[in-house]
Order: sequence, then C-alpha cells, then structure tokens
Amino acid sequence: MSEVTITRAVRLPDPFRIERFLSNPKLGPRLLFFSGGSALNGVSQALKRYTHNSIHLVTPFDSGGSSQGLRIAFDMPAIGDLRSRLMALADETVLGHPDVFRLFTHRFAKSARQVDLGAQLDAMIAGSHPLVEAIELPMRTLIQNQLGTFRAARPDTFDLRGASIGNLILAGGYLNQNQQLEPIIFLVSKLVGVQGIVRAVTDDNLHLGAELANGETVIGQHLLTAKEHPPLVSPIREFFLNRGLGVPERATAVFPQRNHTLMQSADLICYAPGSFYTSLIANLLPAGVGRSIAARTVPKVYVPSLGRDPETGSMSLPDKVHTLLTYLHRDTGADRPVSRLLNLVIVDSSVPDDETAEIRARGIGVVKLDLVSKSSAPYYDPVPLCEALVSLT
Repeated sequence: MSEVTITRAVRLPDPFRIERFLSNPKLGPRLLFFSGGSALNGVSQALKRYTHNSIHLVTPFDSGGSSQGLRIAFDMPAIGDLRSRLMALADETVLGHPDVFRLFTHRFAKSARQVDLGAQLDAMIAGSHPLVEAIELPMRTLIQNQLGTFRAARPDTFDLRGASIGNLILAGGYLNQNQQLEPIIFLVSKLVGVQGIVRAVTDDNLHLGAELANGETVIGQHLLTAKEHPPLVSPIREFFLNRGLGVPERATAVFPQRNHTLMQSADLICYAPGSFYTSLIANLLPAGVGRSIAARTVPKVYVPSLGRDPETGSMSLPDKVHTLLTYLHRDTGADRPVSRLLNLVIVDSSVPDDETAEIRARGIGVVKLDLVSKSSAPYYDPVPLCEALVSLT
C-alpha cells in the first residue's frame, strides 16, 4: 500500500466551507477532540451548527465532586465529564428529547434532607416524579431501570445531596452492563440525540498522579486542579496514572481498539483547551494514543487555554507545546517526527510574537486569530474557534 500526502492552501476562516457545513451539519467534518471537564462544552454546543460528526475523547479520571462519591461506592471510572459532554452535544431542537435532557441535567438540592431525596429517587424509579413522568415510553422504562439498579446497589452511606441525576443513571447503566461504560454511553447518546460521538479515552478505572518539583507526590485529580483544594505549591515534574487514591502505585491504561478506529476516521485532531494536565495530558497517557495520532495524516492542532490555569503555574506557551510533545513521544518513540504529532497552534491575536517564535522554530505553524469577543472574554468565543477548526478540514 502506498501513502500519498496532499496539501492545500487554507484560508482561515474559510467562508465557503463554513457556509457548506452550516447548510448541512449532518455531513459535517469529523473533528476529534482530546478534552475533559467543562472547558470545551461551550465550543461543543456551538459546534453542532457546523457538524453532527465530531468525536470527543474524554478523561474518566476525575476524583472530585459528585463523581467521587460514585467512584468510591462502585469502584468505577468517573462519569461526570462524560455526562456533561453528552448533554452539551444533545439535540436541542424539538426533534430531540428535551424531557430526557431536563432529567439528565437535574441535580438534587444540596440543602435537602437525605430522607426527602431518597423519596424523590423512589418517585423517579416508580415513574411518578414529574421529571420522569414527562418522558415517553419506552425511554421512561429504560431510565427507571437504570435508576433502580443504582438504588439497589447504593451504599447506605451514599450522599444524594447535590447528586446529578444523569450521573446516577449512568452509574446504574454501568452496573447493569457488567461494569462497562461503552454500552450505557451509547444508550444515553440515543436517548438525548447526541449530535456527535462521546467516548471515554480508556475503560480502565484509574486515577491521576503527579510528582512535583519539590519531591512531593500528589494522587487524585481533585488535589491537582485547585478547584476543591489549594493550588499546588510546586510545579508538576512528572504526570502519571495511578492504581488508586492514596498510595503511589503507577499503572498503565490501554487505548481501546474502538477509539483507534475512530481516530483513523478523523478529519482533524484537536488538543483542546482546558486544564492542561488533568484535561489534556491525561488523555495522552493510555498506551497507544500517541501511535494512533501519528498514524493519521490529518491536521493536528493545539488550542491552548486562555486565562489562568493553576496546573501550569508559570509555564510559557512553548513550555506547554514541549510538554505536550514529550508525552506523545513517550508512546511513539522519540524519533517520531514532530510533524506527525502536531502541525499547528491556533492562538488569539493578543498573544505576543515572542511567545510563538520558539514554536515556529520547531517547524510547527502558528496562526493568530481574533478568537476572544467582548462577551466571551477572557475565554474563547466558540463561534470563531469553531469556524477556524472546520475551515482546516
């Protein structure tokens, strides 16, 4: 088999391509994103105008918030970020399932009594709760079954306060499907009419760990993001997957074959904005990710986060690009050309030229665009970012 690489001139943004995709998003490009958390949700919602074929590989390593309670109770991967992305990509038209969407995005009150929340859960399982009663059959029965499985397996100590109903449904489905995430993610995608594909980057039930420059080891995503705990006191020197919480015990995750197959169908690969280590680099840790990326000859684009990221401290943009490539090369081998892993960095026009010169020197293109609007500042405006990405396909 021979491999031929064809290059073309690209206009950013490209009005012709944008208009074509806006007119028929069902035939839109297959943009593949490595991301996690909520940083890409606004972009994902806007992206539905241009394509219903985007692919989102999401980290299942979160150990904070409501995901932590489910992980402890059922020894399972984190599902909160998966549920959040599924909802961001849900069909928002009347052809979708708005009643299912409302249920999945509902949270129990944080101030309510456990006994009252338990009664609400029972009403949902019985089908008499207004949020469940509004859902048509047979979807209603499917949801009742997943919630019933969750209730039957729920430890007496499980705290329902603030729990996402969508997470509880996913947890019940995970238990119903022999502790597999893929079948329940597929089912929920159909229930809410997800306009794209959402997958966990790995099926392995693992946690994140970091060795800091001061010699300290930190285990657990909730300790790394500065959202629930104080910021790290020292820069991250080494980032890895860990067997569990507490004692450092490094582990290896596997990039599933189904994700490799998705990768080979992508028209563009995007290292998406978000928390640098826990949302982006975490996606690159499973064995096989880097090699799958290198095997695909499509544009590979890094869109660095804007604003302050507690995980990166004083890291410069060239530092982030170097770190990104370092973790990719660990899977591909250090001799893999940079061009097979990263071709382009897209930044806002406000980024100084001296921050991009070092990146260009490595043979990586840099494009500066007006990506921040008055309404979106200090973050990306989803529309110009989406239009830049679809123009590259």
